[in-house]
Amino acid sequence: MGCRRRGRLYLMENFLGVPDVGFWLTVALVIAATVTTFLGTVTGTAGGLLLLASMTFFFPLSVLIPMHTMIQLGAGTSRMFMMWRYVKKNLIVPFAIGSVVGAFTGAQIFTTLPSEILQGILGIFILVVLYTPKLGAGGPERLRFGILGAAATFLGIFVSATGTFLSPFIAHASRDRHVHVSTMATLMAISHISKLVAFGFVGMAIGAYLPLIVLMILGTVAGNWVGQRALTRMPEKLFRRIFQLLLTILALRLLIGAALDAGWLDGFV
Repeated sequence: MGCRRRGRLYLMENFLGVPDVGFWLTVALVIAATVTTFLGTVTGTAGGLLLLASMTFFFPLSVLIPMHTMIQLGAGTSRMFMMWRYVKKNLIVPFAIGSVVGAFTGAQIFTTLPSEILQGILGIFILVVLYTPKLGAGGPERLRFGILGAAATFLGIFVSATGTFLSPFIAHASRDRHVHVSTMATLMAISHISKLVAFGFVGMAIGAYLPLIVLMILGTVAGNWVGQRALTRMPEKLFRRIFQLLLTILALRLLIGAALDAGWLDGFV
């Protein structure tokens, strides 16, 4: 009897063979993947960042980044296929070239830049691009997105959820919410593929987590399916307002987080 109980306990703690992940945590993570993907579809941003934040409590960084990348690849790919007719296809090749460069550069180097400095730079940059339309639309479009491919994927090696960084540029390049969401999904899928290949070359292995990853990807497909239908019913102006408000909040969160990590707010909190 004791052996049976221990066996059942082991299965609950290592559901589907995933280390230290039980049945109820699996259910919670699949629901989180579904809900955050839905939110990412109807707002044009933040889905990946919200999922990353929820996963941070349960996985070490060495597992979290490649695992989150695979899940977001599944989310972006399914969204891309569902909304392919809206994608700005002229941006795919230059972004892909930049992505490969950024991924292999980021995976091979050791960064000494403190995380709070990186967060602060990203927060300021997002706000400047979001509220300065000419900057977000400056230069030839294909060249701009080639550079963005390298920058977003390089940053993604260290912080994973870089859709927030890319979002304001896509907003300036696409004036329709369907084009925005579908193009964002396509470009981020390219970025995630580049990162996963680079992770493989430097020996990051997460095979034990594949059952959980597959279940969470299925959750993202459901989130995309529902989200796409909600997006079609949403007025364009409402989408833009929600997008701008949410991206502003996320950028301010990065700045506050950077200030807290650096100890600049110790006298206030």
